[in-house]
Amino acid sequence: MRVSTAFAWLIVVLTAYYVQYGQPYLARQYAYPLVYESAVMKNASTYHVRPSMVAAVIYTESKFDTNAKSLPGAIGLMQLMPDTAHWIGEQLNQPSLSDQDIKEPHTNIQLGTWYLSYLLEEFKGNEILALAAYNAGRGHVEEWMTTYGWKDDFSDIDAIPFQETRDYVKRVMANEKQYRSLYSQLR
Repeated sequence: MRVSTAFAWLIVVLTAYYVQYGQPYLARQYAYPLVYESAVMKNASTYHVRPSMVAAVIYTESKFDTNAKSLPGAIGLMQLMPDTAHWIGEQLNQPSLSDQDIKEPHTNIQLGTWYLSYLLEEFKGNEILALAAYNAGRGHVEEWMTTYGWKDDFSDIDAIPFQETRDYVKRVMANEKQYRSLYSQLR
């Protein structure tokens, strides 16, 4: 009986240790990595976007795969369409960016984070609308606002007419919650 009690206590202690330390470690290493942390932190600070949101967008868009490319042609960690990235480059006084430059992780994070900041400002801080615009394009979100009478305080993700965009916004928000819980520096 003593051996089983001691074994049971050992299991309890090991389980508590795993939940406290092991599970978050494994989640950070394998489920929610934070690659290019310095670029995420620097650009989030520069452009006033939560670093957890930047990390969540990168994770949702590319899972930190520098070679990610979408069927429509978006490139890089933050999956920017080349035309949009070139426009962002012009706004940042970097008009001669090549597609290879745009794909480079530090540049891609800078451009994508600036664009998130721009969209957050355009949609008056409404993260749902900004994320929807990041995925579907500003024009679609502006059209939906006019067509459906959405205001700046819009909060009904399920009302977004594109299933892909609805799912995207939900995934980014869920991924951001995970990043915030796993990385204290992203809060």
